[in-house]
Amino acid sequence: MNTLERYQILFNKINQYSSGDIGITRVAYTKEEQACTQAFMRMCKAEGMDIRMDECGNVIARREGRVKDLPPVLMGSHLDTVYQAGKYDGVVGVTAALEVVKRLNDKGIETDHPIEIISFACEESARFGVSTLGSKAMVGIFDKEKVRSLKDRNGITLEEAFDLCALEIDNIELASRKNEDIKAFFELHVEQGPVLENAHKKIGIVTGIAAPVRYSIIIEGTPSHSGTTPMNMRSDALLGASEIALELEKIAKDEQNFGTVATVGVLTIQAGAMNVVPGQVEIKVDIRSTSIESRQRVINHLQQMIQSVGANRKLKIISHEISSEEPVLLSKDIVSVTESICQKRDIPYQIMVSGAGHDAMNMTKLCPTGLIFVPSVNGLSHHPDEFTELHDIMIGIDVLEEVILHYAGAGTSGTVKVSHE
Repeated sequence: MNTLERYQILFNKINQYSSGDIGITRVAYTKEEQACTQAFMRMCKAEGMDIRMDECGNVIARREGRVKDLPPVLMGSHLDTVYQAGKYDGVVGVTAALEVVKRLNDKGIETDHPIEIISFACEESARFGVSTLGSKAMVGIFDKEKVRSLKDRNGITLEEAFDLCALEIDNIELASRKNEDIKAFFELHVEQGPVLENAHKKIGIVTGIAAPVRYSIIIEGTPSHSGTTPMNMRSDALLGASEIALELEKIAKDEQNFGTVATVGVLTIQAGAMNVVPGQVEIKVDIRSTSIESRQRVINHLQQMIQSVGANRKLKIISHEISSEEPVLLSKDIVSVTESICQKRDIPYQIMVSGAGHDAMNMTKLCPTGLIFVPSVNGLSHHPDEFTELHDIMIGIDVLEEVILHYAGAGTSGTVKVSHE
């Protein structure tokens, strides 16, 4: 069996864990996600790695190095998904990391530095409206008081979800590695956009990551009968929400030269019915950019809109910030090394920024960090039809393997004991 066939089998095994009939649904801290995590831990153990799970649910699989007490080199991504997702987001990075370890074992390469695979918990915001919780916990910025009471669509709080997974949110500080010496972290990820495909490039070398600010906005009007309430006497919460959404689109377009985007991704009508003027609506807003100044202009405009719409339509509007991330720059040294690897291998590459957030942005607080993209067909992501060519993934793994060896030290070749269960 060649490496391509082996990787395809590994990839398919991970993606058998899902709920629902459309796409992949493996949402954070659910039984499907936990089953997938346990399966991945068994796969890592079979490669001779030491396995542990921290207090946030992050999996850390460690391959010891040849030289005692050297800091580890980390690589990984996440296994959780949004609802009705594709197969590639996050999974490519975790499975690629395991494939790198499999290759090192096959070649009998013992690196100087330890190597760790990290499968981060709750990278996606789909369930609780907050993202990258696992990497936040690892770098020591998990605000448990801010997030413990957040609820999913079924009314389950984050704290309750932790309990159901035998995790204790009050122990989350124990997951922090902020006082630990770590050599570097690398994340291989599908681009989730059209840039690489349109430019006919096989590798994206990321220099910076845009970060989101997210808001929950509750618009309160007066529910009333749709047939007996004159149009000029209505206090329609849905129309107020719609006006905010449309104005948000306009201001984001004014800022698009800075790569700034704004999205209303959730709209919920309380007790909605066809014959009732909506009395309460909640919208959830995502605003992101690599420019803090541009993003702040959109936020300021949003707050002005809230006041204006509330006054003009006689609505009570309450805005609550769910989360706020800071845009980050990635390691220039890692960018340079990765670029040299692509040049040496004659791989077409692009220097670029990421509009999507990733665990890599938090890991910059711990160590030098690199983010490598492989193309997404039609730029499609967070969708059942998300797709990346297997050949392109293998190119990404080739680059990941070489950059890991560069930072971990090629060490010696010899016998590496593994148990292929």
